[in-house]
Amino acid sequence: MSTLTRARCRLRAHPFALDAALAAGVLVCMLAGSFVDPHGPDGITWELRAPDPLSLVLMTLGAAALAFRRRAPRRVLALAGGACVVESVTGDPRAPVAMCAVVALYTVASTTDRPTTWRIGLLTTTVLTGTAMIAGPLPWYAQENLAIFAWTGIGATAGDAVRSRRAFVRAIRERAERAERTREEEARRRVAEERLRIARDLHDVVAHHIALINVQAGVAAHVMDRRPDQAKEALAHVREASRSALGELRATVGLLRQSGDPEAPTEPAPGLDRLDELAGTFRSAGLRVEVARADQGTVLPAAVDLAAYRIVQEALTNVRKHAGDAAKAEVSVVRVGPHIEITVLDDGTGDDQDGAPGGGPGDGPGGGHGLLGMRERVAALRGTLTTGPRYGGGFRVHAILPVETRTSAQDGL
Repeated sequence: MSTLTRARCRLRAHPFALDAALAAGVLVCMLAGSFVDPHGPDGITWELRAPDPLSLVLMTLGAAALAFRRRAPRRVLALAGGACVVESVTGDPRAPVAMCAVVALYTVASTTDRPTTWRIGLLTTTVLTGTAMIAGPLPWYAQENLAIFAWTGIGATAGDAVRSRRAFVRAIRERAERAERTREEEARRRVAEERLRIARDLHDVVAHHIALINVQAGVAAHVMDRRPDQAKEALAHVREASRSALGELRATVGLLRQSGDPEAPTEPAPGLDRLDELAGTFRSAGLRVEVARADQGTVLPAAVDLAAYRIVQEALTNVRKHAGDAAKAEVSVVRVGPHIEITVLDDGTGDDQDGAPGGGPGDGPGGGHGLLGMRERVAALRGTLTTGPRYGGGFRVHAILPVETRTSAQDGL
């Protein structure tokens, strides 16, 4: 920090000391000006004589009042203006008492608004100049009278300019602070959205594969002694499901890496092109799954494709967990105008835990996060999701997603 900056900070911390120093400087200038006689025989001359006692008193009072100009600017202006009026009527016209009024008027203009500055400035200029012209000892056209008019106008204009600049700088600073707060809030919002998205992906991956591993492990334990070949097949499915779970977990957690990391995942996110593979994993777990597609080769944005895949994955996971061993699931993907509709039906009559098909949607205290995650995915894409029990038994999950998201539409422009 430079010496000038430190001195400025010190003065701002002690404003009364600064005003007292200013008042002393104004007093010195007025005393020096009182020795100048512009009407001398040789033009401007310097005379070594003491000023008029009344003028000395008025100059001292006006300068002393300036020490309080920040605390009561209008009262200081009234006192300084009164001293100037008295000087104009009774004192020595050479005594520049008007300098106190000019400084006080500057202070008022710099601390108030523009309409008030206009009113007070016009009143001060009119009173001081009119008094000097009408009641002063000099002719009305004397340059001292015109100087009062000019200096009071300059004081009011300078104060208004300083006030405008301060307001402009303050507005810029507030706008910058507001923009900084907005950026921080936006960053926090995006971090929260990303955290929620990753949590949904983790839930879908873990719920799907762990459910399959649980089923196959149960089958292996049941037939281990009597049918070792079937137990080996079930354990092979467990191994395949665990390998898939680890791969998807690695890809999901890899999203948390920095973009420049060499180990960042390069495998694309799953989509509806892997729907048959997904159905196959459930068939291997003993769930009858039928898939019907009428999307006519529609290419979906990555976000929509991933959401559709996760919705089918979560719905089939809930069917396998809660709809009963004899349940059958039907998956349909249909393109309808600017939307794609995903429907998952089952005919099970299982329990109501974790928001599963076969019972209610699980919105009660025992509900899990499956349907909630589906709703959040669909809402993020401005789609609609309908879930609920079917007439006659079973459960229905129906999602309508836009084929084009806002981002993809803008990229195409």
